[in-house]
Amino acid sequence: MDNINTLTELILKYAYKVHSALGPGLLESSYKECLFYELKKNGVFVEKEKAMPLFYEEIKMNIGYRIDLMADHKVIVEIKCVECFTDVHVAQIITYLKLSGCRVGLLLNFKTSSLKYGIKRIVI
Repeated sequence: MDNINTLTELILKYAYKVHSALGPGLLESSYKECLFYELKKNGVFVEKEKAMPLFYEEIKMNIGYRIDLMADHKVIVEIKCVECFTDVHVAQIITYLKLSGCRVGLLLNFKTSSLKYGIKRIVI
């Protein structure tokens, strides 16, 4: 998919669908699996639990960083079920953006009465 805005709109469309169907209160993994399914079913190339190595000087370290979803090698989606986003959540997605080379990330909090209150778009 060429246009990043079109891609993020699609991701949000299916995130809203999942949130409307399931409501708030489930585990993050439930929303991740359902959003992964919706994106894949609708033709979006998406990777789940994508391993993200850390490079330091000349060493590559596979130390357990995993991106919830990466869509079309361009957009990182981090799914949360929390009362509200904190600086740590934002720092996490910024770190994943830097490690992956992606420029756009969506931080989605499914523990909201309406998903519109749980969306943060991060661009670096």
